[in-house]
Amino acid sequence: MQRRWPDSEHAAPADHAACRALLCDGSRSFFAASLFLPLPVRDAATALYGFCRLADDAVDLQPDRARALRELEHRLARIYDGRPAPIAADRAFADVVDRFAIPRELPAALLEGFAWDTQSRRYASIGELEAYGVRVAGTVGVMMSLLMGVRSADALARACDLGVAMQLTNIARDVGEDARAGRLYLPLDWLAEAGIDAGALLHAPRHSAALGEVVARLLAAADVLYQRAESGIDALPRRYRAGIRAARWLYAEIGREVERRDLDAVSTRAVVPGWRKAQVLLRVLSAGDVDLEQLGDAPVPSARFLVEAAVAAGLDDKADVQVSGLEGRVSWLVELFHRLDERQRQQAGASATSASSSLEFQGQTR
Repeated sequence: MQRRWPDSEHAAPADHAACRALLCDGSRSFFAASLFLPLPVRDAATALYGFCRLADDAVDLQPDRARALRELEHRLARIYDGRPAPIAADRAFADVVDRFAIPRELPAALLEGFAWDTQSRRYASIGELEAYGVRVAGTVGVMMSLLMGVRSADALARACDLGVAMQLTNIARDVGEDARAGRLYLPLDWLAEAGIDAGALLHAPRHSAALGEVVARLLAAADVLYQRAESGIDALPRRYRAGIRAARWLYAEIGREVERRDLDAVSTRAVVPGWRKAQVLLRVLSAGDVDLEQLGDAPVPSARFLVEAAVAAGLDDKADVQVSGLEGRVSWLVELFHRLDERQRQQAGASATSASSSLEFQGQTR
């Protein structure tokens, strides 16, 4: 697939800087993992995050969510027409779409997942929940793989596994926060088996041993997918493995933090402290290769359409990217986490602050 606009670049350096600010404010785990990626891919991954983050906020924070979704679909159409809206993340993502041959089916599936949120869907089984995770997170895993020049169906399936695992971790961590916002993602059949009434959980969320067992089941399901994803990480070009493995382990550590809190995902929101993240990153640097036995496993059934679309898109010209000095970054990464922890302590109500900053960013870039 040749570039559609070979002489056109939509994004300016300031657009990429705005996307980096969104990443740093919105996900410290992903920000840290991104520092292990070669710079050109890091910028592309940051642009991808910026578009996905603003799209999520646009739907989640607007009172008329259906209208917000229609506006997002219009923005996506403009990106694929080569006429991105005057929004930093849209301009940066338009360049990524062009350079890396991202098929439209992938971000369209992401928006479909957001549409499910506007419908306040509930999920009868883990299979249905995985289908949601495929759309809102598996899509991102597959797009990240395309940024690294990976088009193998097996490797893309494992990338989707990683995205879904991260989404299941999110859901396990945010049970209380979601319930207080009127959202419920836990599989209804698991709740019923644990003797938990879904309506009562939404009306008055509180931790219990039974609810903790459901959270534990969800984290276990995520761990199965994290493990399968390991073989996909080892199928990546070597220069990219540390960055993706860092994201995998940093995100899985959120689940370990929930477990340290006796599986109470209602009373508090689990946050991994900076010093523990630094320990995880040190382990990533010393990790060896893994067994590729699971590489050929079938994708999550609901993910087949994503894998097929990505393989079919193809790409003729792949840029080669060099990386150096990986080990030398660890000392300042440790200091980075200490600074970020201090910042978090100083910003009470960080979630509300992040949402406000995201809306302000959109207003400034229109």
